[in-house]
Amino acid sequence: MTHEAGWAHAPGALRGPAWLQAPRDVNALVPQLWSSTAHKTDDGDLVVGGVPVADLVAEHNTPAYVLDEEDFRARARAFRDAFGGWDVYYAGKAFLCTAVARWIAEEGLCLDVCSAGELEVALRAGFDPARIGYHGNNKSVAELRRAVAEGVGRIIVDSVQEIERLEMITADLPAGSTAKARVMVRVTAGVEAHTHEYIATAHEDQKFGFSITSGDAFEAVRRLEAAPGIELLGLHSHIGSQIFDSSGFEVAARRVLALHARVSEELGVTMRELDLGGGFGIAYTTQDDPSDPAQLATEMGKIVEHECRALGLEEPRLSIEPGRAIVGPAVCTVYTVGTVKPVTLDAGAVRTYVSVDGGMSDNIRTALYDADYSCTLAGRASGAAPVLARVVGMHCEAGDIVVRDEFLPGDVAPGDLLAVPGTGAYCRSMASNYNHALRPPVIAVRDGAARVIVRRETVDDLLATDVG
Repeated sequence: MTHEAGWAHAPGALRGPAWLQAPRDVNALVPQLWSSTAHKTDDGDLVVGGVPVADLVAEHNTPAYVLDEEDFRARARAFRDAFGGWDVYYAGKAFLCTAVARWIAEEGLCLDVCSAGELEVALRAGFDPARIGYHGNNKSVAELRRAVAEGVGRIIVDSVQEIERLEMITADLPAGSTAKARVMVRVTAGVEAHTHEYIATAHEDQKFGFSITSGDAFEAVRRLEAAPGIELLGLHSHIGSQIFDSSGFEVAARRVLALHARVSEELGVTMRELDLGGGFGIAYTTQDDPSDPAQLATEMGKIVEHECRALGLEEPRLSIEPGRAIVGPAVCTVYTVGTVKPVTLDAGAVRTYVSVDGGMSDNIRTALYDADYSCTLAGRASGAAPVLARVVGMHCEAGDIVVRDEFLPGDVAPGDLLAVPGTGAYCRSMASNYNHALRPPVIAVRDGAARVIVRRETVDDLLATDVG
């Protein structure tokens, strides 16, 4: 299909999103979308961590998550070094297993967990509880009791009921016990982050935190400061996820630090810590332009310094939570193509549907958040002209889409390997057994060697809880 003005003007052509341009070389990778060691050979084979993806598939089959350990560690160090003097908390909810927990510890980061299961993984990995933060808007008595008993470094308090539970738990500690519930108060600063509605977390009408505007946050601080057995560390603010600049943090810091100042003035309490959240974005497609850690650290440091000076406050100890920015770009998911189906639409336009052997069971984000992804042919080079394709999964849902729009070689065929970058965050964490699919393995690669750190589920795993 050709036209003097380009492919999009040819009769029957589909026009993808404005940001998606037909590639000059359909075999080439877009470097900013991939982990640092990913590259293609002249034969078109995708290599990650020195290991050809085709070799991994030959041994482990598809679908599979491929985790670039060198890239992961380098991103962790970049945040640690850029935010020197801050505590950097890795987001366990993005992706966590015992191997990753150990990498995080080795690179000098702290760890956020938000469930009993995530805490268990961290403890099983030998992670220091004092470097763990415990999130969650509905922590049970049992969860809080365990967190206090294990010496979790900070519990991010999210409701009045949680305060009551901690008061009860600490009152029940044995006489002479030195254990304390170390807490931060999660506050909502009324900031509308420019991100998807479901991952914007600092506006008033949502489930997290205490409102600064209503006065609930101040009352929570007052109550916690007066509670024996509870050590109030400071305030915690989180404006959302997939954030690309520091502008939202400026407003949040101003409002949160104003609350710090009010607490100091009215209660005579100096809170020594402040967490500004993070949720920094990554590049899923060429339309995304994330900031690097050094730039973020400089801008956020200036924001806090300026606001503290204006309020006459001593700067508290600061912490951030990079979110997906560490593990997100470090992983790609590899699939095998099962069917290729050209579908003729109105006015003769043709959409090419490329079906793979995974889908919303291993990456729900496209269906849940309308997220965009990229992909590439991973096991060979092609000389065919690019066609605009939609990569879809194997599940019985029309919304089971992996990559909504992408240019693939026109000769893409059953048996080809496709790789999707940027799948490290939330894909394995949110994976399911929908349609009784088996969740894929996570294979770590580094320096030409591969090892499975989370094995593929088996039919026995699937049936283990089926007691009927």
